[in-house]
Amino acid sequence: MTAKRQSVHGQWNSRWTFVLAAAGSAVGLGNIWKFPYIAGENGGGAFVLVYLACICLIGVPIMIAEIMLGRRGRQNPVMTMETLAQEEGTSTNWKYLGLIGVLAGFIIVSYYSVIAGWAVSYVFKSAAGLFVHDDPQVVIGLFGGLVSSAEQLLLWHTIFMIMTILVVVRGVKSGIERAVTLLMPGMFVILLMLVVYAMFQGSFVEGFNFLFSADFSKLTRASVLTAVGHAFFTLSLGMGAIMIYGSYLPANVSIVKAGFMVAAADTVIALLAGLAIFPIVFVNGLDAGSGPGLVFQTLPIAFGQMPGGIVIGTLFFVMLVFAAWTSSISLIEPGITFLIEQKNMGRGKACALIGVSTWLLGIVTVLSFNKWAFTFTFAGEEKTEGMFDILDILTTNIMLPLGGLCIAVFVGWKMSQASSMEELGLRRSNIGYQIWLFLLRFVIPVVLLIIMLKAFGILQGKS
Repeated sequence: MTAKRQSVHGQWNSRWTFVLAAAGSAVGLGNIWKFPYIAGENGGGAFVLVYLACICLIGVPIMIAEIMLGRRGRQNPVMTMETLAQEEGTSTNWKYLGLIGVLAGFIIVSYYSVIAGWAVSYVFKSAAGLFVHDDPQVVIGLFGGLVSSAEQLLLWHTIFMIMTILVVVRGVKSGIERAVTLLMPGMFVILLMLVVYAMFQGSFVEGFNFLFSADFSKLTRASVLTAVGHAFFTLSLGMGAIMIYGSYLPANVSIVKAGFMVAAADTVIALLAGLAIFPIVFVNGLDAGSGPGLVFQTLPIAFGQMPGGIVIGTLFFVMLVFAAWTSSISLIEPGITFLIEQKNMGRGKACALIGVSTWLLGIVTVLSFNKWAFTFTFAGEEKTEGMFDILDILTTNIMLPLGGLCIAVFVGWKMSQASSMEELGLRRSNIGYQIWLFLLRFVIPVVLLIIMLKAFGILQGKS
C-alpha cells in the first residue's frame, strides 16, 4: 500500500515539528510588512474577517491537498506527481506540476535571498546605533545607500545564502528540523516582546484600531480580491515547499488538523506583527506605508527616537531574519531533493549545486536595484526594478497560481476519492470531506483564475 512508502530523507518527529516547519515556510517577510497594512487600509476587522474566510475556503483546502500529495508520494515534487499519476491511471505529464513548484522555489530563493540580506545588514546597523539620529533623512539614506551599492547587496546576499545552505546540507533531522524548532519559537518570543513594548511605549490603541476596527465601508470588491490573493500566497502554496515538507510527515498524523494549525499560526503571527509595528509608527507620527519602506525606512526612524530603540530595533530585525531564513530553507529543499532522487547526487553536492546556482541568479536581482535597473509597465503599473520585477511577476503571477490550480484539478478530478480518503483518514460520508472536494473541484479553480486575471490587469476590482 502507498501508506508504507517512506521518504529516503527521513521524517519529522511529530505533527508539532511539521507545523513549525510549514509555518516557518509560510511566515516570511511579506507577512510582517504587507498583511497588517493591507488589513488596516481595507477596513481593518472587516478585512480580517473576509481574509479568515478566504483562508478557510481557499488556502487551507489547497494546503491539505498539497500536504496529502507530498505524504502519499514521499518523494520530491516531480517524482511524487509522476508516481501518483501512474497510480491513478492518468498522464505522467502531471510531473510538470512538480517541476513548476521546484523551479518556482528556485527562482524565488534567488531574489528572496537578496531582500533577506537587507534584514541581515539591518541587524548590524541597528546594533551599531545607526538609527539614533536627529535627522530622519539620514536614516532613510541608509537604505538608499544599501540598495544602490551592488557590492553591499552582493555581500549580504552571499551571507544569507550561506546561512540557508548550512542548514539544508545537514538533512531533515539534523538540519531543517533542528533549525525550525529553534528559529520559530525564537521568532514568536521576540514578536511577543515587541508587542509588549508597543503596548507601553507606542500608541497601542491607535494601532489596534487601525488593524481591528471593522469599517465595512472600506470593504470593496477590490478588497475581497486582495484578501483572496493574500490568503493563497501567504501559505507558500504551489511552490513545492509544502509538498516536500508533507513527504516527511509521519503516517499517523492528521493532515487536516496539521493544515489548519499551520494556517492559524501564519495568521496569528501576521496579526501580532501589526500590533507590534503600528503602535510604534503612530506614536512617532510616521506614515504607515506598505512594503519595504515601512520596515527599512519608517520603523528605523521610529526605533531611533524611542527608549531602548537600539535593543528593540535589533530584536525586530533578528525576528525578520528568522522569518526569512525558515522560508528560504523550505523553498530550496525541493530542488535539492530533486537532484538527490532524480540525479543520484549526494546531499552535499546537491546543496552546493543548488546553492551556487541560486546565488548566481540572485546577482541579477542585486544588479536590478542599481546598475541594471530599468523601468517598464505591467498591468498598468510602473515597475522600476527591471529583472527583479520580471522574476517576481513570473513566479507570483504565473507559476504559483498555476501550481495551485493544477493541484486543485489533480486532487479534485484525477485522484480517486478512495486514495484521498485513505490518506486523509476520512470516509465518503464525512461532510468535511465532501465540502473540501467540492471546493477543490468547483470553487478554487475559478478563484485562482480570477487571481491570475487580476494580476495581469485583465480583471479589476471595483467598489
